[in-house]
Amino acid sequence: MIDYSNIPSTSAEPEASSMIETFRAIGYSIETAIADIIDNSITAGAENIWIDYDWKGSKTTLSILDDGSGMNNEQLIQAMRPGSKNPLDERNRDDLGRFGLGLKTASFSQTRKFSVLSKAADYKPVLWSWDLDYVNLEKAWKLIRYIPNEDQWLKKIESLNNGTCVIWWDLDRLTKDASEDNEAAKSKFLGIMDSVKSHLSMVFHRYMDAGLKIFFRDREIKSWDPFMIGIDGLQTKPETRLERGSIRIKGFVLPHRSKLSAEQYNYGKGPKDSWTAHQGFYVYRNRRLLVAGDWLGLFKREVHYDLCRVQIDLPNNFDGDWQIDIKKSIARPPSIYREQILALAKEIRNQAVEVYRHKGKVLKRKLASDEYFPFWEERARHGKRFYKINRKHPLLNELLSKSDDLKKDIEKVIQFIEETIPVPLITLQESENEKPHGQPFEGIDHNAIKETMQKLFNGFVSSGLSIEKAKARILNTEPYNFYPEYIEFLINE
Repeated sequence: MIDYSNIPSTSAEPEASSMIETFRAIGYSIETAIADIIDNSITAGAENIWIDYDWKGSKTTLSILDDGSGMNNEQLIQAMRPGSKNPLDERNRDDLGRFGLGLKTASFSQTRKFSVLSKAADYKPVLWSWDLDYVNLEKAWKLIRYIPNEDQWLKKIESLNNGTCVIWWDLDRLTKDASEDNEAAKSKFLGIMDSVKSHLSMVFHRYMDAGLKIFFRDREIKSWDPFMIGIDGLQTKPETRLERGSIRIKGFVLPHRSKLSAEQYNYGKGPKDSWTAHQGFYVYRNRRLLVAGDWLGLFKREVHYDLCRVQIDLPNNFDGDWQIDIKKSIARPPSIYREQILALAKEIRNQAVEVYRHKGKVLKRKLASDEYFPFWEERARHGKRFYKINRKHPLLNELLSKSDDLKKDIEKVIQFIEETIPVPLITLQESENEKPHGQPFEGIDHNAIKETMQKLFNGFVSSGLSIEKAKARILNTEPYNFYPEYIEFLINE
């Protein structure tokens, strides 16, 4: 060990305002920031959490109040201190924090001024605030005992036997320069608040299901369970345990669309309003969701795996191994588990894709047809490969038959489309795996699919095909072959 007693040293304390500005740039969204504050409430044993705001343009305030254990003056000052915990220290197994930065970095990411009022049992309420303008003025790490409308906030905290209230009162990242009567700014703010509610319903769903109540403007937020536990047709895989049982992995294959009611199907879309966006791994630490619907770099996101969701439960002493970040929004499996997790996920994905395609397979067997109509065809010209739009495709064939004088102009436009396909760019993106390749009409309104499917069906039946034969032809026509679930809703008009 080095003998430091005779080695020269000097102080190199960080400059306060510069360091706090760095905290502000960590990259929190308001959803992850509020979730980080709620982590502290849960660690403090809160049973109820109330989130509220008062829209006043640039003077809007947002508060998170809980009925947890609260803090006395010394405890609050320590909690307000950046780095109030050593991430290497052993923590209580139920502790959701790690760095001792969450309250500060989450708050600074959204506001220049925030206060914490707290009341421990048998203690009077205490108040301290961080004000970046004051820090810049003093060039020092100093708190102030000040908040606008202090009596209003004291009344809130004194209504509880014990608890804590975090108040953001200079929301420059959300409401800077906005006037109270600016309807566009207000509408944008309200939309963000809706996103916050959806995010919290997902991140803390297991706590909510166990009894925690989170209220948003006095209305209780309902939990969103990504695995839809209890729904008919849900398939669960046996739980796998790693690291002597510390890490638990469980796969879920959700029911096919045809087995769900409209309400259940919309529920499955989750906060991101997309089945595809919610496929993948759900990584939890102490029941708190860290990563939602992500394949952790192991697979591409493809629509065929929409029904596959995999739960991973970690204890809080694996943060380093899994590279959990300050925002608690990133997790990466360590190399020693990678192959096992990959094998488990492949098995679950295979089962999910079978369920996803089952309806289509049944229909194809029932409505077998010899002819397939792709939208694009590969052609060779002067020893090179080109792609052509299939003129025999029913949709295009119908359009050209009705175009009369415009037929030549349509042909020219089609030819330009064919000759300018960015094949090199597509090939590059696929080889570098930059982004997953989407399915036709994925993530957008399917009305165009449904409407043209119905129109073609009507035309086929009018031309003399039987209903079953018309359905078979549509099912063998690209891109309708990707959406066999809509076949059963076709009506003979």
